[in-house]
Amino acid sequence: MRILTDIPDDDIEKLDALAAKEKRSRAAAIRDAVKLYLVHNTDNKDWIARGAGLWKHRTDIGDAVEYQRAMREDRRPYEDI
Repeated sequence: MRILTDIPDDDIEKLDALAAKEKRSRAAAIRDAVKLYLVHNTDNKDWIARGAGLWKHRTDIGDAVEYQRAMREDRRPYEDI
């Protein structure tokens, strides 16, 4: 669907510069901006379900708790503070 909207000239200049830098059209940049706006301003949280467990089959990522413990080994115990 096509729409007609007024956007200030300085915003259009910035938008065109960013789109040119990314080698994309102005329309593509506006479509992405609208999608991002909708994601940030709706109550739909299905992105959580889509991302849950995304890394569970990765073998190159160790256990997070083990990593935290290893990072904290060289710290002074809280009892000494």
